[in-house]
Amino acid sequence: MLTFVVFAILVAGGFYLRSVLRGETEPRPQLSEDQIKQQWRKLGFFCELDEQKKEWVLTGSRAGLLYFPDLLLGYINDPQNATDGVRKHYGPYGSLEIMTYPDAGFDSHTIRGSLDDLTRLAELVEAKLASVQPGETIRIRDEYSADSPFALILDVRADGFDPASTDRERLGATKPPPPAPRPPEGEKQAG
Repeated sequence: MLTFVVFAILVAGGFYLRSVLRGETEPRPQLSEDQIKQQWRKLGFFCELDEQKKEWVLTGSRAGLLYFPDLLLGYINDPQNATDGVRKHYGPYGSLEIMTYPDAGFDSHTIRGSLDDLTRLAELVEAKLASVQPGETIRIRDEYSADSPFALILDVRADGFDPASTDRERLGATKPPPPAPRPPEGEKQAG
């Protein structure tokens, strides 16, 4: 019996280690709608990945978007993040991922770079936001990494913008229409 228990622990540990090495995260606990909204507001901006356009889109007021360089600098200043391959997730769904990596860039999973690269990105974002007006969009790619397959888009909204208002998928602002009712058995459909 003890052999079986040890074997089960080793198998479970192997699956866990494999998921960690592949960058998978543990499922996030179910959050209420209010908790999701509060986490977007705490982050200061809404973040989503548009895989078709190959863009990371951060949407917020100028003041809210300035939390992004702060987030990067907080990541950089944490000594636990100095090793290549370390990553942290942000936002209510953990969808925003920052990763320490030798090559700077944006891809379909992460915003990555060495600690020096991430510092440069924070400075670049701060500089671009210094003179931006609501309604303008900032695109960052070549200045950070010309080889990057994705770009970073800063969608600047008016002061007082609520980043939680942009969360269409989870908060139900754009639900699919209900299915058309089916005729009762034995009746023919028109057409």
